[in-house]
Amino acid sequence: MASEITSQLVEDKKLRAQIDRSLRHPVMFFFTSGAAWLAVALILGVVASAKYYAPGFLGECSLLNAGRVMNAHMAAFIYGWGAQSAFGVIIWLMARLSRQESKKAGIILAVGHVWNVVVSAGLLGILLGQGTGKPWMYFPNWVFPVLVACYFGIGIWSVISFRVRRGGHVYVSQWYLLAALFWFPWVMLSGYFFIDVFAAEGNGVMAAGINSWFRSALFFLFFTPVAIAAAYYITPKVTGRPVYSYKLALLGFWGLAIIGPWAGMQKVMGSPLPAFLQFFGAGAAVLIIIPALCVAVNILKTTSGKSGTVAHSPSLRFTIAGVIGLLVTTVTGGLLALPGALKFTQFAFGGTYGYEVLGLYGFYSMSMFGAIYFIVPRVTNREWISGGLIRQHFWLSLYGVVFIALFCCILGAFMHGYSLEELTVPDASAQARVFPYAVGVTIGWGFVALANVFFCFHLLLMWLRLGRRSSHPTLLEHEEPSLPTA
Repeated sequence: MASEITSQLVEDKKLRAQIDRSLRHPVMFFFTSGAAWLAVALILGVVASAKYYAPGFLGECSLLNAGRVMNAHMAAFIYGWGAQSAFGVIIWLMARLSRQESKKAGIILAVGHVWNVVVSAGLLGILLGQGTGKPWMYFPNWVFPVLVACYFGIGIWSVISFRVRRGGHVYVSQWYLLAALFWFPWVMLSGYFFIDVFAAEGNGVMAAGINSWFRSALFFLFFTPVAIAAAYYITPKVTGRPVYSYKLALLGFWGLAIIGPWAGMQKVMGSPLPAFLQFFGAGAAVLIIIPALCVAVNILKTTSGKSGTVAHSPSLRFTIAGVIGLLVTTVTGGLLALPGALKFTQFAFGGTYGYEVLGLYGFYSMSMFGAIYFIVPRVTNREWISGGLIRQHFWLSLYGVVFIALFCCILGAFMHGYSLEELTVPDASAQARVFPYAVGVTIGWGFVALANVFFCFHLLLMWLRLGRRSSHPTLLEHEEPSLPTA
């Protein structure tokens, strides 16, 4: 019996190595190109935030006027870094959990190059003044159909991998990955058709409401499930424990699937849209706390009593920070959706922007960093070179995003909104009150940009396979636990 178990473990190890080897190039391509786009997004973020209180900064360059550079900043963040980091995690996790090597890595890699070319062209279009100006749909109209076509060339292979998986068990992470794979094209095509194709013949106000829904749906139905899938995979693997509660996992998944699609239209509260859509959006923004709480409790209970492991594992440290970020994001979103808060932040400085930064960086990006720190040593067969660089990346990212989102944007939005509501306060005074908060956003982005200098440099060294060979998990002091998982 012992020899059979040993033989099975050896076969499992060989299979994992084959899967990692088959996906090395597309996974590393998505991670490194995504990291490059993140660097671009952060530089543009520094410029865009400086433009708020210093409009003449780089004023001689028409490509970098305030509106264009802010839109380019968010587009690079969402479709350059966000989408590509998600693709890398999806194809690797699905292959590992399905126990299937990738037979089409070359196709995935080729389509990934096309995705980058299209995003580059779209970003240039924004800077040249050809963007739409619609939040999260900034690119020229022709870009979105091409991106969806590229997505099918990347994502279809993960669906096929799941379909031909070995064994009949479906892991929690696979629930979320499959949902994200099907939700992404639905959200993208719905936004494109109902805003860009039919808007000219329909109601422009409704198009604004659909755009608000699009932003929320893309976050909750694509970025969120990918990040949660990574957390549900990494936490048991690093701690050596099964997930705390299957029932909580089930409740969290179906809660997200049922509540997530309704959120978004609370952002246009007070518009001439049907009132029930606005209040349904506000209710969903509050109720989305339930699945977030299920995920957070499940992950944190799984790591209970493992503080030493959390301290030594970069993957788990970023993952836990991301899970806490999910909870903070949903609670903040629920509070901002209340009519009493919305009247102060709806048209004020940084209210929506701060919430989006909190979700995209404080939750999603932190979770993706954890996944990347876990996946890269396995696909490159090399260990991360420096624990110090990883710690600097973690703390600077954490301080930066908290400073930007909570203290500068959201607090600044309430201060600005309160001033705008007071009829006795001149507009110049209201704008002057925002000045220190706007400067704080620039400082915060500077911290985050510095953090990601360490990350990009470290990732580039791993892409060049300059790390040391190791069979142990990243920077852990004990051997990797043997788990009966993929």
